[in-house]
Formats: sequence, structure tokens, C-alpha cells
Amino acid sequence: MEESEIQRQLEMLRTEHRDLDTAIDALSRTGAADQLQLARLKRRKLRLRDEISQLEDALVPDIIA
Repeated sequence: MEESEIQRQLEMLRTEHRDLDTAIDALSRTGAADQLQLARLKRRKLRLRDEISQLEDALVPDIIA
């Protein structure tokens, strides 16, 4: 994957991560929060964070000290 493709993918994942954060917050604020749905959203958010981390690592060159 080229650097520009990685950057586009990162931006898309970060946007989805922020959207999930907003959705989780909104769902938590409602009195009748669906705990199963909330758990699914949180798991998806964690997976996105892992994907973001992997892509960011791909952008950083390996430095041999």
C-alpha cells in the first residue's frame, strides 16, 4: 500500500472512530440504552483503534539503532 493510500485509509478510520464515539455517547445518555448495542459499538471502536495503530506504524520507517 502506498503512503497516500494509507493516509486516506487512516482518515476514513479516524472519522468512523469519532462517529462511533459520538454514537456511544448519545446512546449512553439515553435512559433506555441497549447494552448489547452499546457493547458492539465499543468493540467496533476498539478494532478501529487497532487498525489505526497498525496503519500509523506502517507509515513510520523502521530505524535500526
